[in-house]
Amino acid sequence: MGQKKLIRFEAIKGFSNVHEYPQGMQGKWNGYFKNENPITLELACGKGEYAVGLGSLYPNRNFIGIDIKGNRIWRGAKTALDNGLTNVAFIRSHIDKITDYFNPGEISEIWITFPDPQLRSSRAKKRLTHPKFLRLYQQVLVNGGKVHLKTDSPNLYHFTQAVINLFELSVLKDSDNVHSLPEIKPELLIKTHYEQLDIAQSSRIHYLCFELNKELPIEKDAVLKQILSEQEPD
Repeated sequence: MGQKKLIRFEAIKGFSNVHEYPQGMQGKWNGYFKNENPITLELACGKGEYAVGLGSLYPNRNFIGIDIKGNRIWRGAKTALDNGLTNVAFIRSHIDKITDYFNPGEISEIWITFPDPQLRSSRAKKRLTHPKFLRLYQQVLVNGGKVHLKTDSPNLYHFTQAVINLFELSVLKDSDNVHSLPEIKPELLIKTHYEQLDIAQSSRIHYLCFELNKELPIEKDAVLKQILSEQEPD
């Protein structure tokens, strides 16, 4: 590990807004923020551009970015501290541990911004909009809580559409080209480090907002696997 990463890993241990594998915090996040405002999670937050950006846009809401890479979290956490954003915090942990950190209904919304699209169909279960993850989100979201996906990967975008259709979830917003919209909401103008890199070279930003308002029967995962085998040969 590089010297800079080591320094940042050590630094976040002293940051008041960073919690590493927090224990005993379920149901206590509003106490941490010292208010009863709704809480939004940014998953695989990287450098935390969305947690910080949303925190600036909406001071009457609370935001928590989650990522395993401490050196990346350092950037967002430091920016939040420097800007006095007391409504922004970070958790260093794996995403599949979120049920260890939050009570049922403690989270109002989830943002997934430019995650690894896991392009090989054999790695579909690692996609953050796979039903395996959606079931975890349901355990901490309010009933009918929203999930936002913003990505430059057409593969992940179409995969998520397939999941939504298979489980008959309610779509609130669907755009295959955000910047072509006649009116763009401020939160969609926030750019992450990975958006600026344009790794997919698609020249398009895709956005989905949907409600987790239905049961997600595990039996349907086999149907999804079959759909993938027909659409995305390895």
